[in-house]
Amino acid sequence: MSRIASDVQLMLRRPPRQQYAALCYRPRKKQGGIEILLLTSRDTGRWVIPKGWPMAGKKSHTVAEREAWEEAGVRGKVSREPIGYYGYAKGMEGGLKVACRVQVHALEVKEMTKDFPEKGMRRLEWVSPEEAAARVREPELKVLLHAFAEKTAGALAKPKNPVEGS
Repeated sequence: MSRIASDVQLMLRRPPRQQYAALCYRPRKKQGGIEILLLTSRDTGRWVIPKGWPMAGKKSHTVAEREAWEEAGVRGKVSREPIGYYGYAKGMEGGLKVACRVQVHALEVKEMTKDFPEKGMRRLEWVSPEEAAARVREPELKVLLHAFAEKTAGALAKPKNPVEGS
């Protein structure tokens, strides 16, 4: 049996492994809308969002927040509830691929630190939601990026203190 067929069969037999991610964003002051922070993976160099494995005793949004700081040096306000999910096949040592289901939490970036654990190991770039969706490979993440940008743009366009009865 071919190696690809063997990997696919193995992926289909096992339940996906859980990961938690942070979709890091900030408002664009002049242009309106938002920017998304993408970073490169350490192994393949593909564009991703910060994510990682569950941590004992930590809630999913706390893990997402921590991964954002460790991988990209950002701190901010994280959503407790997930904004969505996506799946992908993670390449492991020895060429094995493992199916992963990623729970995504929004993180509005308030600060970018100069020193963080994975500094210098990845490229970081702020891009438009459209550019972010074009760069990532995972189809479900592309859809999630577009949907989040649309929803967030609508929320940012609303006045903070609307006057009633006008």
